[in-house]
Amino acid sequence: MKLFDLRSDTITKPTQAMRKAMYEAEVGDDVYREDPTTNRLEQMGAELSGKERSLFVSSGSMGNLISLYINGGRSNEILAAANSHIIQHEIGSVAAIAGALPIGLEAPRGILNSSLLEGKVKQGAYDMATTTLVEVENTIGGFCYPLENLEEIKDFSDSHNLLVHMDGARIFNAQIATGISVKTYAKYADTLTFCLSKGLGAPVGSLLCGNKTFIDKALTIRKMLGGGIRQSGILAAAGIYALEHHVDRLQEDHAHAKAIAATLGKTGWAQVDLEGVQTNIIFFTVKGYTAKDIVKQLETIGILANNEGNLVRLVTNLDLNDEDTDSVCKLLSSFTPGKQS
Repeated sequence: MKLFDLRSDTITKPTQAMRKAMYEAEVGDDVYREDPTTNRLEQMGAELSGKERSLFVSSGSMGNLISLYINGGRSNEILAAANSHIIQHEIGSVAAIAGALPIGLEAPRGILNSSLLEGKVKQGAYDMATTTLVEVENTIGGFCYPLENLEEIKDFSDSHNLLVHMDGARIFNAQIATGISVKTYAKYADTLTFCLSKGLGAPVGSLLCGNKTFIDKALTIRKMLGGGIRQSGILAAAGIYALEHHVDRLQEDHAHAKAIAATLGKTGWAQVDLEGVQTNIIFFTVKGYTAKDIVKQLETIGILANNEGNLVRLVTNLDLNDEDTDSVCKLLSSFTPGKQS
């Protein structure tokens, strides 16, 4: 039985062309800042984000943590959506390592606005943590952050002397889905991370973007966290290839996700939010079953899925082609919860 792995867009394998680029990469010692391929990747990151500089880091979690450490600060507060990645999926590092207190705000789809931030900022009281940073995530659960929300959040933050960090792990998905460039999104954040290993198909790595002063500090914190990689150009080459060849093709992942979501919507047993499927992520529920139950049942018919709470999550990716998508849709159409052998 063929398995269709829809657990995440991080499970993809490097293409042969990407492997060739990695094999041929010119390298040096990046801790000495002498790796030419890494330097080129970081220049690309700065140009794409419109920031002065960018820094290659091992993961999006590391990039987020560095920003939270520097711009959040120990004993300070960070405002973020309650379901954001930094709160739910980064092992408490914002508190344990950055030393900051995350304040989770309930927000529809995880999308903040200035009214949700109003009254939450603490500054000047001797017995309270000071609010220093607002964190936003684009995309969040595959949903693109409306530009008007980002504008008002940045205006609010500026008026309250707060900085804004954007976890843009899948920001290229947002760019493809909306036509809004990464550079435009990044205008409304002081710092930005984006992943090379989600959607874009690189085996590892993210870029952290900001001004020169911030990146100078980030270099030190990256080293402190154990993120100094010597001949990192072998990995950076994969990132360069991904940025040059795998951005526009994200529209294929989005089309596949919409096809699968539409199929789920027709089954009668799946409750799926079709409007929420803007990029490559699908969430659905099944009445009478837990998400874990459905994930186990789907595996018996050859579909690997994940669950987030009581939501089943499917993520289309580089390794799923048109034929595979048709096969997944056929499997889902013939699937009946609770009736698998």
